Amino acid sequence: MDEKNKEVRELLLKTRENLIKEIKNKARSESDDTVKNEVGDIYDLASNERDRELNLLISDRERGKLLQIEDAIKRIDEGSYGTCEECESPIPKERLLIMPFAHLCVSCQAEMEKNLTIEKEFKEEREYRKLAFTSSDEEEA
Repeated sequence: MDEKNKEVRELLLKTRENLIKEIKNKARSESDDTVKNEVGDIYDLASNERDRELNLLISDRERGKLLQIEDAIKRIDEGSYGTCEECESPIPKERLLIMPFAHLCVSCQAEMEKNLTIEKEFKEEREYRKLAFTSSDEEEA
């Protein structure tokens, strides 16, 4: 393992450790809030439910980040870290230090995001046309 990968691996391990601590602290405070907020009016309950939903979304994001960190550590250990999975060119050290779990170079990442945007727009356009077609059929019936 070269010096660059060793440095990034340490960064990933520290990030993972901090993220796990944050998740545990959030879970602990959430369970304390649940006990405190068992009683309340409808507005309190609605507010608590909204907060719980937001925390679940954040937890999913944190869980995804943990998976990305674990994947990057695995790639370092296997020796494939720092190579773009799409074009197989080296990913610059600067990018890896900023985004240590990156698995694509900047140009491949940009191309993937562009394709995802086009795909999303296409799906939205299809749904819009389907809705427009369906509603005009219903008016004729």
